[in-house]
Amino acid sequence: GVFRFYTDKPTADAQVKALFEKAIEDMESQGAEIIDSFQIPNFEELTKELWCNTFRYDVNNYLSSLGDKAPYKSLAEIVDSGLYAPYIEKRLKRALKSPIEEEPACKDLYNEPRNIAFRKAVLKAMDEHQLDAFVYPTWSNPPRKIGDLKSPAGDNSQLISPHTGLPGLTVPMGFTYENLPAGLQIVGRLFGEPYIIKIAYSYEQATKHRRPPEKFPVLRK
Repeated sequence: GVFRFYTDKPTADAQVKALFEKAIEDMESQGAEIIDSFQIPNFEELTKELWCNTFRYDVNNYLSSLGDKAPYKSLAEIVDSGLYAPYIEKRLKRALKSPIEEEPACKDLYNEPRNIAFRKAVLKAMDEHQLDAFVYPTWSNPPRKIGDLKSPAGDNSQLISPHTGLPGLTVPMGFTYENLPAGLQIVGRLFGEPYIIKIAYSYEQATKHRRPPEKFPVLRK
């Protein structure tokens, strides 16, 4: 199934979209049956308010585990020190507003009602289209430069698989702007890991997009 929700957004990068179209063509040429396009009804509504913010709690727990070795004992002390990159200041101060007295009440995604509803909606849509798996770009945009929090990010990898429990993996889809990698995300059914690994391996072997970073030598055994 071809899930175009992310590439249909006006902020999606043209070169990423072009690589995605080529990936679909490559998969079809290798014998995949393509269903284009695949839609999940009420997708935007289903994906709202699924996150559970544990950042402050986790940072404080980690610092306390270091004992006297830790130069700072809490996230608040780090913020007070000012020793952080300026572009993350707003995020750090926003994190200070989250509860600290006890661990946030994050539910098990397999049993949380909102996650159950999301998972059922995805599986129902897959059933209706008779899909074994569906694909979309891992990111809709190239990597941003360090410190750039204004350009579109387009991180899609965190939005379906982590919140439904459905298996998902990413394989290289090619490069944008000559040297910026792009990925193809493949999501399958519950316990469908063997099948999506098979799809990913076949696609990867047919396209050979993977290449080592130019500025790093091959590691010797």
